[in-house]
Amino acid sequence: MAFSKPKIPGTAQHFLECGSEDCVRNCEFYCNSCHQQMCKQCRDQHLKSKKNKNHEVVLYQHRRRQLPVEKCKIHPTKEIDILCKECNVPLCSKCSTMQEHHGHIFTDLETIYTDKFELCQKEISKIHNYFIPTSQDLQREVQEDATEVKQIMDNIRTSMKAEAESLKNMVDTVLSEKMEELHQIEKSLLEKLKSQEKTFNDYIAYLSDLVKEFQSYLSSTELTNVTTKLPENIKIQSIPETMKPVTPEFSLPIYSKKDVAKLLGKITVTDRKEELRSVEPMEIPPTATSMKSTSEQTKQDKHVKSDKKQTMSLSVSVTKVREFKVPGVDDVYHVSLDQSDRLWISDMFGNLVQTDLQGNVIQKIETSDGLGYHTVTQDGDLIFTDKDKNVINRITQDNNITEFIETGDWIPLSIHSSHINGDLLVGMKKDREAKVTRYNKTGKELQNIQRDNKGQGLYRIPRYITENINGDICTSDYWKGVVVVNKSGQHRFSYTGQESGFDPYGICTDVLGHILVCDVISNTVHLLDQDGQFLSLLLTQQQGVKYPRSVCVDDENNLYVGQLSTNTLTLFKYTK
Repeated sequence: MAFSKPKIPGTAQHFLECGSEDCVRNCEFYCNSCHQQMCKQCRDQHLKSKKNKNHEVVLYQHRRRQLPVEKCKIHPTKEIDILCKECNVPLCSKCSTMQEHHGHIFTDLETIYTDKFELCQKEISKIHNYFIPTSQDLQREVQEDATEVKQIMDNIRTSMKAEAESLKNMVDTVLSEKMEELHQIEKSLLEKLKSQEKTFNDYIAYLSDLVKEFQSYLSSTELTNVTTKLPENIKIQSIPETMKPVTPEFSLPIYSKKDVAKLLGKITVTDRKEELRSVEPMEIPPTATSMKSTSEQTKQDKHVKSDKKQTMSLSVSVTKVREFKVPGVDDVYHVSLDQSDRLWISDMFGNLVQTDLQGNVIQKIETSDGLGYHTVTQDGDLIFTDKDKNVINRITQDNNITEFIETGDWIPLSIHSSHINGDLLVGMKKDREAKVTRYNKTGKELQNIQRDNKGQGLYRIPRYITENINGDICTSDYWKGVVVVNKSGQHRFSYTGQESGFDPYGICTDVLGHILVCDVISNTVHLLDQDGQFLSLLLTQQQGVKYPRSVCVDDENNLYVGQLSTNTLTLFKYTK
């Protein structure tokens, strides 16, 4: 069988195709010996040939990377393809026969290259999926601590100023009381002195009268008046006795600046040692089986579940139908389908509008901001979360708004109304914990999903949530990627993107059980099957999609895509 050069898809919505000529089936396998990608049928035919019986055929994702062509500088007609383990030098096959490498051990350079290539990819993936997000989270924690420190200091300043003002008021009150006390003492003393002054006035008046009497005697011309009327023993009343007042004394208080400081409270810096910030350990995914043999893969093929749903055919057509602007929003962060050919559309600022399919606004409400925070029930009611009040609101079709569910100290982030049974699935977070809670139609809590069977947290920031046709709960998590659990809450799989970074936003499923999720790093929409296998990049910038934030598919395979920095909603026809 003739194989052509591997086919690279011209547009992102195509699957990786078989490398054999005139074959357009999906590529599943890879021959490490001749470096060809092939479908199952071509693989079987390839291995039937006697010359290929020793070829190593593996699953495509386990392929060995083809060594870049590099000519030997010593033997220009030869390609470098082996490594001298003794000298750690890449060589061509002819170099290995040279005297300086006699007796040395050689190894396949392509194997080493593949291992190093995969190592680099793993390290890049770890950096994008763990180190950068974890560092950003810790950075946000530092910023939150800085804000908290400023708030605490402002509170202390306010308390000190209030205490100082209270002390000032107290000083004024005590001063007023002391002044009044001093006034009363002064009044009492002055009254006593005034009484003494009157006593002396009376006494002086008495003395004046006595002087006048004596002078009358002296001026008399009649001797009898002096000799007979003037008494022998003249007795002048003694000077009245009075008490010298005792004035109060004022003792100055003895206090220091420290005494005043104590009155304003004590600033205590705890001697508790600073604690290291908690860094969540990196989750180590299960080790992929390395380069399985063809026979092992054949055994696996025989054990594929017979009831696995048929996925969409190899050729996927995503055709742009039209687009329209949505007045009242700045961008399109989430779309919920209404039953009456209407849409609910929200932006990152909490503006939530209802429109028809031409973009005409029917109504608008103001909410707290969110991402996948609204949904429409089977009865046509709008349900949306309020992360400021920790409640879930319901708006009935007659526009009656009620606080439907209170979530306590858990902050509700995302919500989805099940099309299977009408249950509400709510993604929540509290501090560094997160969970998904299931409520029935009446708001009764039925189920909490938080950890896997190893006790590890499944979620960190579940900002979008949906349900697949088989009852799986699919969550788009800022930290964890796409997390899928079955309806019992058992972890099925997680998807963290391809070889580059992955930052998932809007998520939805289609009528065949495929999972569609927006990736804002690569500006694409990823298409997965219901078991988490990556199928293709359904939309890229080539289809006019930039900064995708929301994605939604209706029963007629109409695909709605919303983006950042524009209030334009784009409609695609999504068919096989």
